[in-house]
Amino acid sequence: MTKRAESVDETRRQITEAAVRLHTTIGPAETSIAGVAEEAGVTRLTVYRHFADIEQLFAACRPHWKAQNPIPDPAIWSGIDGLEPRTLAALTAMYGWFADHAEPLFPIYRDLATMPQATRNAMLEDTRALADLLVSTDLPRGEAGRRLRAVARHLLDYRTWRSLAIDHELGPHATIETAVRMLLSARS
Repeated sequence: MTKRAESVDETRRQITEAAVRLHTTIGPAETSIAGVAEEAGVTRLTVYRHFADIEQLFAACRPHWKAQNPIPDPAIWSGIDGLEPRTLAALTAMYGWFADHAEPLFPIYRDLATMPQATRNAMLEDTRALADLLVSTDLPRGEAGRRLRAVARHLLDYRTWRSLAIDHELGPHATIETAVRMLLSARS
C-alpha cells in the first residue's frame, strides 16, 4: 500500500472513530459533520471527501463499533436442546453484553428515529436474526409461531433489557428470569 493510500485510510479511520465516539456519548441526533470534523481533527471538507453523506458515515460507523464490541457468539447457546435452557443461556449472554455496553448503546437507541433508515433496518435485522435462531427449532405453526417469534425479538432488543433492568430496576437475575418466563408463556 502506498503512503498516500495509508494516509487516506488513516484519515477515514480517524473520522469513523470520531463519529463513533460522538454517537455513543452525545448521540446521533446531536452529532453534526462539524462536530465529527472537530473530534477527528480534520476539516468538514475532509469529512465530506471521505463520506459524501450521513448514510455513508453511519455505514462505516456501525461495522467499526461492532468489530470492537462483538456480541456474544450465538453458537454458545444455539445448539442447546430445549427452549427454556436455550433461552436462559441466550438471555444471560445477551443481557450481560447489554449491561456491559449500556452506556454507549443508550444514546444510539434513544436517537434511533434520527438515524438513516438503512442503519435502523440493519439493527432490526440483527435482532431478528438472533431471535429467529433462538426459537427456530421450537417454532409452532400459525399464530402461536408468530407470537413466539415476536416475543423473542422483543426480548432480544436492547430497549426491552433497559426497561426491565435499568428503568424498572429488576436487577440481572430477575430481568433474565422475567424474560425467560415471558418467552415460555408466548409459546402456548
